[in-house]
Amino acid sequence: MSVTSDTISEMAQLARLRVTDEELPSVTESFNAILDLFEQLQAATTDAVEPMANPLDATQVLRADEVTEANARDALQAVAPLVEDGLYLVPRVVE
Repeated sequence: MSVTSDTISEMAQLARLRVTDEELPSVTESFNAILDLFEQLQAATTDAVEPMANPLDATQVLRADEVTEANARDALQAVAPLVEDGLYLVPRVVE
């Protein structure tokens, strides 16, 4: 599979990319080289390969779920313009 300079120009326009006439042959060549690599990957047989959930077979270390800060709600709400029942009151935006 290969693309032409016209195809690259169209894709650049759709992606809102500026590709000058001087850059067009180079970009087209690079794009075709990438497509050739994909064709090589498609040719590889993967029938006997078992899918992996994690390439490293590592487990994620999680930290303990512990409270590390004191409750500062009263101090924070003391400087708020409007508070009611522990909730911040804000102007209505949607009617």
